[in-house]
Amino acid sequence: MLPPKTASTTIGWLSALLLLGMLSGCGINNIPTYDEEVNAAWSQVQNQYKRRADLIPNLVETVKGFATQEKEVLTQVIEARAKATGMQLPEDVLSNPRAFQQFQQNQDALSSALARLMVIVERYPELKSDRNFLALQSQLEGTENRIAVARRDYIQAVRKYNTELRTIPGRWWAALLYSDSKVRENFTQPESVQKTPEVKFN
Repeated sequence: MLPPKTASTTIGWLSALLLLGMLSGCGINNIPTYDEEVNAAWSQVQNQYKRRADLIPNLVETVKGFATQEKEVLTQVIEARAKATGMQLPEDVLSNPRAFQQFQQNQDALSSALARLMVIVERYPELKSDRNFLALQSQLEGTENRIAVARRDYIQAVRKYNTELRTIPGRWWAALLYSDSKVRENFTQPESVQKTPEVKFN
């Protein structure tokens, strides 16, 4: 039989371990865990947008070689890329609605400019058969797919994190331990995608 002092110390340690186990099962770690998932997903979004931006100068140069008269569209692509890559993101971009919206607008404008460029390419069969252009086009298409996947993963991570902050017991844990945790911003569809296309029968 243990002496009373040792027994009470052992019971104290066992109680503390039991309490820690119960706390970890109650979601005390969910907020920081989900926050890390959001940060990782955001990094992937940024990586894919950077990959796309890095492909654009070569793409523009290749198109310029075949379609010098399409200066306006080429200029739009270059300017949209400059805006998208030149934006200084604040540290709180994920919880700053204005900065996040500006980031999304710049990326959407670049997507739109690239779409216009690809429409113009259709007028130049010799460009469409150029090996360099075909390789760049393939890489760009692959990157656009990766962007879509990265955005989807980010949207899901933010949904999980924001839900945890707004529901119980996550709401309690946020108030007690994670008062600096803020709801994160999420991507929305650009207006051009939200509009229903008009169908006209002539």
